Amino acid sequence: MATKELRSGYTTGACAAAGVKAAFLFMAGADWNTIDLTALDGTPLTIPVKSVTETTDGICAEVVKFSGDDPDITNGVSVFTTVALRDGKGIEFCAGEGVGTVTKRGMSLPVGEPSINEGPRTLIRNVVEEMTGRADVGARVTISIPAGVELAKKTLNPVLGIEGGISVIGTTGVLRPMSEEAFKDSLVPQIDVALAAGEPVLVFVPGKIGEKIALSLGVPQTALIETSNFIGFMLDRAAERGAEKILILGHTGKLVKMAAGVFHTHNRIADARLETLAAYAAAEGLVQKDVRAVLAANTTEDAMEIIAAAGLMERVCVVIAERVHVRAERYLFGKVQVGALMVNFAGDILGADERARSFARAYGWRLES
Repeated sequence: MATKELRSGYTTGACAAAGVKAAFLFMAGADWNTIDLTALDGTPLTIPVKSVTETTDGICAEVVKFSGDDPDITNGVSVFTTVALRDGKGIEFCAGEGVGTVTKRGMSLPVGEPSINEGPRTLIRNVVEEMTGRADVGARVTISIPAGVELAKKTLNPVLGIEGGISVIGTTGVLRPMSEEAFKDSLVPQIDVALAAGEPVLVFVPGKIGEKIALSLGVPQTALIETSNFIGFMLDRAAERGAEKILILGHTGKLVKMAAGVFHTHNRIADARLETLAAYAAAEGLVQKDVRAVLAANTTEDAMEIIAAAGLMERVCVVIAERVHVRAERYLFGKVQVGALMVNFAGDILGADERARSFARAYGWRLES
């Protein structure tokens, strides 16, 4: 029986970028009803615009979110983007109704910033430059998602200290269907391609940030395998296909879960990051007061700051990397050599086990910690 092809959609960030383009077209007296965008991965997007109106705050465009076949909670909600030109240079991003504001450290954005991630910001900057012919034009862009006030209660934003609504997200602007089995299966061909290219080590990364970090270390593009949250599934598929060596490169939050034997890293499946960090840090000598602070931390980034202040960062990170190595090789019954490399969002190497170091020496990767 033929498998139904799942429909892709577009992210809240792409909705906002389409709204910005519609606003500029409105100002120019041009047709704004349908917007063509190029996503950050090069995918062409065609996005309908519901309305554009002139307000006291600027030109406001409404775009209705379409999630395709992805079970996304924002499907069908209205994303309002208001554009106002201003003196000065650069784009000022503002959170309107239903868009959250960062209030705690440990996120990728500083405290006080609207929770509009870098992907949407880049898309919007690209649109403004396209419409004005200038990269330095001064503009204020306010994004509002009124339904976001209630929708945020169904996300981790309240826990993460993002207050007032949801985040405007999207790595590229394209929303890929997340039917789990279909999505997992779509990841597997990466392994076949890497093995066919003769790559001696498959380098597992959870997503685009890990990919950029791996490339900066000298890892070839053809060796990179994006796993999303499905580390165990991808380890199994690689072993079945005869892979002999694997490096798992990931952020603290991912590797800490694997150190505890959790190989499906979505937070809805299992999340004992802080408890695991607290246990390993305590084993390395973290005092009880600081152990309690780790357990009460907002994010793993916050927890690592506590551990670093106690002078235990390097020891704890190396121990966790070593534990991931042990857990992963045990998971595969010793059939594959697996190393582990822990990094932060800035690309700094926090910890590596000896297996990872041996891979780096053998293949000329720039590995320091």
